[in-house]
Amino acid sequence: MLSKDIGIDLGTANVLIHVKGKGVVLDEPSVVAIESDSKRVLAVGEEARKMVGRTPGNIIPIRPLKDGVIADFEVTEAMLKHFIQRVGGRKWYSYPRILICAPTNITSVEQKAIREAAERSGAKEVFLEEEPKAAAIGAGMDIFEPSGNMVVDIGGGTTDVAVLSMGDIVTASSIKIAGDKFDSAIMRYIKHKYKLLIGERTSEDIKITIGSVRPGGTKQEMDIRGRDMVSGLPYTVTITSAEVREALWDSISAIVAASKSVLERTPPELSADIIDRGVILTGGGAMLDGLDELMADELKVPVLIAEDPMHCVVKGTGIMLDNLDRVVKKRRF
Repeated sequence: MLSKDIGIDLGTANVLIHVKGKGVVLDEPSVVAIESDSKRVLAVGEEARKMVGRTPGNIIPIRPLKDGVIADFEVTEAMLKHFIQRVGGRKWYSYPRILICAPTNITSVEQKAIREAAERSGAKEVFLEEEPKAAAIGAGMDIFEPSGNMVVDIGGGTTDVAVLSMGDIVTASSIKIAGDKFDSAIMRYIKHKYKLLIGERTSEDIKITIGSVRPGGTKQEMDIRGRDMVSGLPYTVTITSAEVREALWDSISAIVAASKSVLERTPPELSADIIDRGVILTGGGAMLDGLDELMADELKVPVLIAEDPMHCVVKGTGIMLDNLDRVVKKRRF
C-alpha cells in the first residue's frame, strides 16, 4: 500500500489515531515535555504526562491544545509528527490523507492552524470535520436519514452539543466547559475548603474514582494528598462523592443549559424524533457517574451513554475515511 488514510481525534486531553484498515492504533495524552533552553522534545504522550508536576525547572511539560484549539503551534506540530511516525508514517512511500475533528464553533483562523499543523506533520491532504458529527457516526447513529439525532460530546476542552439530520448539523453549540474544567473545579474546591493544594493528576484521579453528579448517588470516599497551604507540609484529607458533586455542579449546569438551548432551537419535527431516539452522550465526560440520569431529568428526553464513549469520535473518523466523498466537506482557506 503506497499511502494510508488517517483519522485523528485531536483532543485537548488525548490524541487518538485511526489508521484505515487497522482501526484505532494510538490513544495517548496530549502532552509534550520539552527542555526549556534548547526547546528539544524530550517525551510525548503518556511518558510526558507522567512528568506533569514532577519535573525540574529546565523540563517543561506542555499541553499544546487548550479548549479544543491549538495554543502552541510548534509543539502541536512536533506532537503530531511524533504520533504519525509512531503509527507507521516513516514506512509509507507517500504522505497520508488526514481527517481531523474540531469543535463546531472554532474560527477560520483556528481551523487554519489545525490544517497547517497537520500538513507540516506530513499530510498529503487534510480534511476537517465537526466533532459531534464524527461522534454521532462513531456511536452508531445513522445521521444520513431525514430524522433527528442528538449527540452531546464531552471531551477534555470542549463540550459539543448538536442535532443532526440528512448528514449534517441542524443546530449546535460548543462551550469551553468539559473534563479540564471539571479538574480545575475540584482543585479549587479542595483549596478553598481544606486549604490543600493538589495537582492536575490528583484532581483527575478524584474525578474518575469517586466523581458523581447524581443527587443521592454513589457514596464513596477517597484519601488525597497534597501540600497544606498553612504549614507548607504534605497533608492528607478524605473527601466524599458528595463533595465532588458540589465542586462540579456549576460546570454540569452549564452543559445542561447548552443542551437545553440546542433543543429549544431544534425544528419541531426533529424534536419529536429525539424524544423517540434519545440523546447520546459521548466523550470521556459521559462516564461521569449519574450524568445520563441527571440530563434525562433536566431535558425530559431519554439520555443514553454510547457503547465506547472515549473512542466515538476517532471511530467516526474511521467510518468517514471509508466514505470520504459522501461525508467530508473539504475546507479550503
